[in-house]
Amino acid sequence: MKTSDFYYDLPEELIAQTPAQPRDSSRMLVMDRQTGELEHKHFYDVVDYLEEGDCLIVNDSRVLPARIFGIKEGTGAQVEFLLLRQVENKKWETLTKPGKKAKVGTKFIFGDGLMSATVTEVTDEGNRIVDFSCEGSFYETLDKLGQMPLPPYIHEKLDDKERYQTVYSRELGSAAAPTAGLHFTKELLEKIRQKGVKIGYVTLHVGLGTFRPVKVDDVTKHHMHSEHYELPEETARLINETKRSGKRVIAVGTTSCRTLESVAGKEGCICPSEGWTDIFIYPGFQFHVLDGLITNFHLPESTLIMLVSAFAGYDNVMRAYETAVKERYRFFSFGDCTLII
Repeated sequence: MKTSDFYYDLPEELIAQTPAQPRDSSRMLVMDRQTGELEHKHFYDVVDYLEEGDCLIVNDSRVLPARIFGIKEGTGAQVEFLLLRQVENKKWETLTKPGKKAKVGTKFIFGDGLMSATVTEVTDEGNRIVDFSCEGSFYETLDKLGQMPLPPYIHEKLDDKERYQTVYSRELGSAAAPTAGLHFTKELLEKIRQKGVKIGYVTLHVGLGTFRPVKVDDVTKHHMHSEHYELPEETARLINETKRSGKRVIAVGTTSCRTLESVAGKEGCICPSEGWTDIFIYPGFQFHVLDGLITNFHLPESTLIMLVSAFAGYDNVMRAYETAVKERYRFFSFGDCTLII
């Protein structure tokens, strides 16, 4: 299986630059994964495809305003820092641009002195380990200084930071949004609950590896990035009850999917679990938990389109993407979505 098998041609003007308003007005391509049959709907129609007793599993991770700009002490040069992973307390692994200005021992000032930082180490990958210092809460200071780490294909400025957060986000830690959940409003979630559909929460902190291209020709040779997840006892119980009653477990987003299938693979069951996963799902993968998936349209040749192809069938997915381009759906993080059942 080659990476190029997952290529499709996408006109640049179909890459969504701004989120839909209201959230649930985005378009939704509904796919029957057994037949490949497609329907054209809007996201607010999702309630019609859910049944009493089903459960939706959502990722409650919240995006850090992880892009900050520091002034190099002594020279006044501006350097961009992107927080990738918390090492401990106020020490973070970061991506810096330009990296050559961030040597070990270099100090930076942020926001006219609200925060300072010293580079303590350079990793094998060229990232910087940075020790930050500020008065009071690091996260409160970051909220004042930071910008949302929007994907590189989004060029429009985001006026409201909350539009790159799901309405149920609560656990800070992601470097990118779990974007399938951006379509939900609180009102739509309430309507779904009233239909007798349960909602369970997992946490998977999305890393920037989400946007990292697959650089090998042979899909099986690609190495996935690791991301931290947590599946709490309450969610495990809900999934097991849903399965026992013969109803469906529907994951909202590839991050929720990866969490569920990671736990099932590691533990041999759905039970409370916390850890790191580098699970790579591509055609041929045996799903243990999923019965349905809500997900956005993904980049050509990405690990995410491979995951969707594993779940819905390669031919079905490539045909659906061809249809979506033809029908001028909006693509990627702020774009439209698919419901696969």
